[in-house]
Amino acid sequence: MRWVIAGGGTGGHLFPGMAIAEAFLEREMGNEVLFIGTERGIESRVLTGRFPLRTIRVSPLKGTSLLGKVKALWAIPMAVREALTILKEFQPHLVMGVGGYASGPALLAASLLGIKRAIQEQNVVPGMTNRMLRWFSQRIFVSFEETKRYFPKEKTMVSGNPVRKEILRCPDPEKIEEKRKDHFTLLIFGGSAGAHKINEAMMETLDLLQEIKPSLKIFHQTGKDDYDSVIKGYQEKGFDAVVRPFFEDMALSYQMADLVICRSGASTVAELAICGKAGILIPYPYAAHNHQFINAKKLVDAGGAKMICNEELNGPILARAILHLYRHPEERIEMEKTMRSLGRPRAAQEIVDHCYGFLREEALNAKVQPSI
Repeated sequence: MRWVIAGGGTGGHLFPGMAIAEAFLEREMGNEVLFIGTERGIESRVLTGRFPLRTIRVSPLKGTSLLGKVKALWAIPMAVREALTILKEFQPHLVMGVGGYASGPALLAASLLGIKRAIQEQNVVPGMTNRMLRWFSQRIFVSFEETKRYFPKEKTMVSGNPVRKEILRCPDPEKIEEKRKDHFTLLIFGGSAGAHKINEAMMETLDLLQEIKPSLKIFHQTGKDDYDSVIKGYQEKGFDAVVRPFFEDMALSYQMADLVICRSGASTVAELAICGKAGILIPYPYAAHNHQFINAKKLVDAGGAKMICNEELNGPILARAILHLYRHPEERIEMEKTMRSLGRPRAAQEIVDHCYGFLREEALNAKVQPSI
């Protein structure tokens, strides 16, 4: 089979698409996958050397000025034409939209060509693109039971949020506990582009973390804008820190971490659950439908994470949360167990298996239709 994965822009949309692509390629020898995205999205640098990518020219509608919205609407017909050209060349059996503004034109083009279509929604409350595409899709895969109410019941199933194969290999925290007895490792990141508020608060904690500095190891993904100031801050205070604008190998970073400080996007939440990592979650306050707060609250209510709201975040509050979990390892271990119990490691395989069954059923039905 040949499938197209359409969408991206951020890691929250792209990484589940990559997980589905990995499961699809492993499902049957000879399968082919093609991604459709944009040049400005994260896919243009992350997919290089891993999956083939074709780009279309499309811009976001949400969060832009009136002029920006007009330009974005004006560009949609051209983006659909570009997607039509790509699909005619590749001739896929299925186009899977994973959210992000490239998925809309791709699925509209697939609809015009009569190609089967599916979408995957990561968040509790679906975004604008998937709300529109629900009417053009034959199958809809959601990560949470609560999300089903936004989509037609007969074509929606709860699969969980797919996680990349490299993350699935992250070992059980109990199995690597021996490696971590002599040090305490923090993993800090704010999404694929970093988070200035988290970076700033972490710099403010350093004077308050001096007592645990000898045993503290820090991995900090800053994004490109704050990289220089953050690495300088750690050096001036004498902390053992690995600082990068972007970590290519998040699986290794998760594996080493005793505690994760991060945003609470859907992909991040799914990865924390799969890896069984205790987290201090700081929801991005401007996420659509406040979905990051909803994601974080679900984990906090289950007992797997702590939460600090973005407007409350500062150095002293963050330092207190870190020190508490450093001094109470038994609480952190219970959080890890809870997180791992929430993971759905077979989400990508379930999506692929379901699509296989759906496509074969459609093919059989087409064969038995009487000719006119």
